[in-house]
Amino acid sequence: MKVTVIGAGLAGSEAACYLAKRGHNVVLKEMRGIKSTPCHKTDMPAELVCSNSLKAVGEDTASGMLKLELKRLSSSLLPLAEKAAVPAGGALAVDRELFSALVLKELEGAGVKIVREEASGAEEQGVTVIACGPMVSAKMTEYLAEKCGARLHFYDAVAPIVSAESVDMKKSFFAARYGKGEADYLNCPMDKEEYIKFREALLTAEKAVLHEFEKGDVFEGCMPIEALAARGEDAMRYGPLRPVGLKTPEGERPYAVLQLRRENLAANAYNLVGFQTNLKFSEQKRVFSLIPALERAEFLRYGIMHRNTYINAPAALNEDFSLKSAPDVYIAGQLSGVEGYVESIASGLLCAINIDRRAAGKKAFMPPPTTICGALSRHLLTASENYQPMNANFGILPPLSGAKIKDKKERKHAYTLRGLADLSAAVEAAEA
Repeated sequence: MKVTVIGAGLAGSEAACYLAKRGHNVVLKEMRGIKSTPCHKTDMPAELVCSNSLKAVGEDTASGMLKLELKRLSSSLLPLAEKAAVPAGGALAVDRELFSALVLKELEGAGVKIVREEASGAEEQGVTVIACGPMVSAKMTEYLAEKCGARLHFYDAVAPIVSAESVDMKKSFFAARYGKGEADYLNCPMDKEEYIKFREALLTAEKAVLHEFEKGDVFEGCMPIEALAARGEDAMRYGPLRPVGLKTPEGERPYAVLQLRRENLAANAYNLVGFQTNLKFSEQKRVFSLIPALERAEFLRYGIMHRNTYINAPAALNEDFSLKSAPDVYIAGQLSGVEGYVESIASGLLCAINIDRRAAGKKAFMPPPTTICGALSRHLLTASENYQPMNANFGILPPLSGAKIKDKKERKHAYTLRGLADLSAAVEAAEA
């Protein structure tokens, strides 16, 4: 089968390698080399831009679990990252130049034809994988808008997510504002002294560095919490920390309240409502932990701020990640709504697996929901009023069955063991 892959990032490179190794005629189009982006520095494949870390490798971490899943699914890029690894404690960090060089060698060795060309849409012949990343060119944006409808999403900031079990329930309470509806929000109150201390920490916290192309066009609805704090002492109390309509179980009105909203049906992860931020991850942990109920909070996802285009995947994609409006076109990587390096590799791999199965006349492969890659896939396909990208975290997995494991590390390891067992069974069934 002829397959054209657009974009030589992590997702595109993974998809191209997988398909070429299985005998498909693969052309990989990459515009870098004739036209750069505001964030890339080279024309090499799989260039890591923001960081050289592919996150944790431990089997008691979601990122580590996802890496094990990718190995089971025969990823090409993950072994290359391990070859290019540099010392980084419990994380997989790579020498960026070496990693890209290894990926290029892998692509060429697999027989992938690399073409330096700016693509404006899908190929007319064969199958196309669009994996051009979140910095979509104007031409490709027009094509995607036509195929996916007008609902291309742009976002500047995302709020952090914490695990439910790490929130101090003695210092928080469930309640709906003015008592209307179900008590779906978990409220984290602060008195005046705690609020002022928190605001002062926000104002002096170190921010992440923004590229020039990211410094403008900040929507009011995505205003970073630290920017709001700078507008005045009470600005947050009239915004996301407003206490109106809420009372503590003792019947008192708090001075300020952070509301946590359930992130999933399992209710084991909570979103910090209105806490979009551009603080460095370490600063988010330090500053947000000043809120009494979050003193020992475990962050499943830190807040991020950057320009990013992604499709409304639940409305646009079929189960095999092809477009409903154009079944010969597949969407992979961050454009589809996954967030993170390893997650992008997984997205490209799953697209490639399904294209290969399609060529063989087999039905699409969907990993079990107990796996990280399966849970991420279902996130892409589940309609939501406020659909946003997602990265690997244990909060997206269904709860463990049986007696509750009290030790947190053992419980996370149990998630990994369950997921890998289910994935192996699913792969064996699919190959039968």
